[in-house]
Amino acid sequence: MLTVMIFVFLVGYLCIALEHPLKVNKAGTALLTGTILWVLYTFAAPDLIPSASAEAFKEFLDSHPAIAALPFVEQCTRFVVEHQVLDSIGEIAETLIFLIGAMITVELIDAHGGFMFITNRIKTNQKKKLLLLVACITFFMSAILDNLTTSIVMVMLMRKLLGNYKERWVFGSVIIIAANSGGAWSPIGDVTTIMLWVRGNISTSSTIPHLILPSLVSAAVPVLIMMRFLHGKVTPPDAFTYNDNDELLKELKNKEKLSILILGVFCLVFVPIFKTITHLPPFMGILMGVGILWVYTELMYKRNIVNEDIKLRLSKIVRRIDGATLLFFLGILLAVDALRCSGVLTSFALWLDDTVGNVYAVNMIIGTLSSIVDNVPLVAGAIGMYPVATEAMIATAADPVYMSHFVQDGVFWQFLAYCAGVGGSMLIIGSAAGVVVMGLERINFIWYLKNISLLALLGYLAGAGVYIIQNVVLGL
Repeated sequence: MLTVMIFVFLVGYLCIALEHPLKVNKAGTALLTGTILWVLYTFAAPDLIPSASAEAFKEFLDSHPAIAALPFVEQCTRFVVEHQVLDSIGEIAETLIFLIGAMITVELIDAHGGFMFITNRIKTNQKKKLLLLVACITFFMSAILDNLTTSIVMVMLMRKLLGNYKERWVFGSVIIIAANSGGAWSPIGDVTTIMLWVRGNISTSSTIPHLILPSLVSAAVPVLIMMRFLHGKVTPPDAFTYNDNDELLKELKNKEKLSILILGVFCLVFVPIFKTITHLPPFMGILMGVGILWVYTELMYKRNIVNEDIKLRLSKIVRRIDGATLLFFLGILLAVDALRCSGVLTSFALWLDDTVGNVYAVNMIIGTLSSIVDNVPLVAGAIGMYPVATEAMIATAADPVYMSHFVQDGVFWQFLAYCAGVGGSMLIIGSAAGVVVMGLERINFIWYLKNISLLALLGYLAGAGVYIIQNVVLGL
């Protein structure tokens, strides 16, 4: 049955990677894959649980004496349904609820013109200066928002500044690299770092100081090389048009737009502080932020005499968030959890430890793979393969030094956040930012491969080298 489960996962994974040629939304494929794997695992549970979850199974039976009296097959089914499925859904829900809150917050800021205060301040038309400015804004904006939203905002800006599509391809490529690098050093900057942060693998206080320099280097190297080949001024668009059709933006005052931007960004930045102070899960902090924004916008519309039809209350914003993306995460995380419970991921982790045996090499492999396939299931798989090490696990491990890399904020988890986030820049299909920029600007896959992939690889290796030097040589 394990072979069948692995086969189903690989077929589902392939269909997700070939979403555009197959013209089948990856969310549907992920949901189908995840549910099928749980069905297969439930039927195979009596054979798999004794080896994969023996200790947890024993604890479950000890705490449920009535179930312990049932036949073994029934015991296994109840263990899967009443313990493993609920645990899996609980962990996944933490990530999904956080993403929903973050997406609502960003969408609310954008819908009320908050990002205009950033984009309207870019005045230069010199290619080198503009490239550097775009890279810097994208890098730091993606750390506060997320790389997907940041990429969309910055591409919209480039359309206002650049008329030549080839120039926009170059700048769009820089946006992809800077957004992925910027998202890697912040717990809320990328879906993969959010997953690691929500599940307790990394923390804010340790991740930011350890990853900001490698991430900055990974973005700076490609940008500085590109600047050497850029000269002159950009080609302006033939017709500069602004968002005149949006009646709400014309009715809102600048101070109202700015207030929503400031309050929204504060709510996002406040989440790590909230978690540190209260020790509650991050999704509680983001939900508090959504509640604050909801009340604020309701009071703002109460004061502002605007036609009700054009008001974008938060109840309308909720309908605009990308539900398909959320369902994709749900499906792929369910699939990975089914493999984890079956013991497949643990066996693969043991194989990597025996074959590679180096946390830096393992993460570099994962980072390279993330340029080919989606980094969400890769990180989810790594989380499933390697538990967060405790002092007891380190004390009883055959190699305590190696096991110490897997504690919270250990080298493995921090470097995984970097590699999975930055590695996706090597191919345009390797990240959510790359896919959205490719779609918006119709960037050719082969063009990106020929002109940008090598630069992204150099940045990826340079940043990885900086992180390794920090840990191995400097001991930081």
